[in-house]
Amino acid sequence: MQECKPEITLTMMGLKLNKEDNSKEFDSSLYKSIVGSLMYLTATRPDIMYVVSLISKFIERPKEAHWQATKRILRYVKSTKRFSILYTTSECSDLIGYTDSDWARSVDDRKNTSGYVFYMGSGAISWASKKQRIVALSTAEVEYVAATAAACQAIWMRRMLRSLCEEQTKITVIFCDNSSAIALSKNVVFHKRTKHIDTKFHYIRELVNNGEIVLVHCRTQEHVADILKKF
Repeated sequence: MQECKPEITLTMMGLKLNKEDNSKEFDSSLYKSIVGSLMYLTATRPDIMYVVSLISKFIERPKEAHWQATKRILRYVKSTKRFSILYTTSECSDLIGYTDSDWARSVDDRKNTSGYVFYMGSGAISWASKKQRIVALSTAEVEYVAATAAACQAIWMRRMLRSLCEEQTKITVIFCDNSSAIALSKNVVFHKRTKHIDTKFHYIRELVNNGEIVLVHCRTQEHVADILKKF
């Protein structure tokens, strides 16, 4: 792939991958090796986080279609080798987060993918794209679960920064583009409508009431975490 043709996009438009693909099987050893290398690269490249997590689901029985998608990522990496996150001196050291999620995008089990990214100063310092363990019944529910995951990360980072003598004195703002999920984190009236949601996902409501986290609405067009849950 060193002499491959560079690509400016990560995938083909409308790409959908599934385990029961009809294409022939591919060498699993080579596939695992390349996916592992790409996962290592996500430590500095949040733009490939989602698609790498997607292709990693097929390492047990990779097919030719999965390999073609992987090669497309390598072509994209070749064309964007100069991309990097720029960290500059900044007077602002507030921790700010973005959280987002898709809904039933997985073809195999209709589960969802959560994504979050946190900024401190001039650049992103933490990000993740992870498949949820539940099948959500609404967009509000899936966004609420994603926001809870982001809130847990925010609390961990606040404690870590405190140990580094960079304590966050202000409430950590997490931007979300779903108004229902934001209302759910603030208003206990919604509890009757969400009793089916696991108790651990209501943890974010406690954080909001304690003044450690606040969810703020953000337009989808301005949502940084959008790249971590779709192409």
